[in-house]
Amino acid sequence: MTRTSAAAEVRGGPQPPAPLDPAAAISVRGLVKRYGDFTAVDGLDLDIRRGEIFALLGPNGAGKTTTVEICEGFRGRDAGEVRVLGVDPAQATRRWKAQLGIVLQSGAGDSQLTCRELLRAQASYYPDPRDPDEVLELVGLTEKAGARGRSLSGGQRRRLDVALGIVGRPALLFLDEPTTGFDPEARRQFWSLIRSLRDLGTTMLLTTHYLDEAEALADRVGVIARGRLVEVAVPSALGGRGAAPAMVTWTEDGVRRTEATPTPTAFVQQLAARFPGEVPDLAVARPTLEDVYLQMIGHEPGEGAQA
Repeated sequence: MTRTSAAAEVRGGPQPPAPLDPAAAISVRGLVKRYGDFTAVDGLDLDIRRGEIFALLGPNGAGKTTTVEICEGFRGRDAGEVRVLGVDPAQATRRWKAQLGIVLQSGAGDSQLTCRELLRAQASYYPDPRDPDEVLELVGLTEKAGARGRSLSGGQRRRLDVALGIVGRPALLFLDEPTTGFDPEARRQFWSLIRSLRDLGTTMLLTTHYLDEAEALADRVGVIARGRLVEVAVPSALGGRGAAPAMVTWTEDGVRRTEATPTPTAFVQQLAARFPGEVPDLAVARPTLEDVYLQMIGHEPGEGAQA
């Protein structure tokens, strides 16, 4: 018997995967999905708590969309266990589907119907919908209630998409790249809307390529690469950000200088003693979420549009 196998025997051999979490809004164990010879999702484990905003990050082809579509019940899986709101999406009923809200990248913005008409039609599919006028107020479209969908601006159309996604009073809302194409002001207005939905108790799974959006909105983020979940953490701690050395930058003798230090406060105090007044052009920064994200995914090729 080898030393490795003996150690495994002492430990009881390979440990079984953790069981599904019955308290989670989404609980996934060993999820696998293949498209021919390509494995889009390769043994993924994930838990999303009820009431949180969870951002799923990853390059194109990493497996994000496939994972989300399986959780929504729109795509089958090859292996693994999945429970969404306590139900296997592969065996979902209409009652279960009524608990979900889905905001896709393209919505009903080109409709000839008015915003109120669209919401009333959508509400008719649910057993206990919100009042359409209440939803219009919640998303800031009360003044556009009688306007046709195609007449709305890009930001207003996205608000309408969210309104259609929440009129059924969902317990779980899926948001797919919700602010693509927004200008900075519209994005921040949209963020305020998403936070208000969390305050109402809605659980949200957000996919986005905007790292600042994930940092601003998410309670936790998960990074997926090559079909596997690399890490799950609060944005400030992902990839060891909180413990990473800070970069202190300043100008001295006409030269821009940079120093990496694990104790930036002490370093700045020492630096300040060398100058009669303010330290010229002083800046202190730790790695951004984008910095650690790019390190975590490596050089992902981004192939596999379906993934």
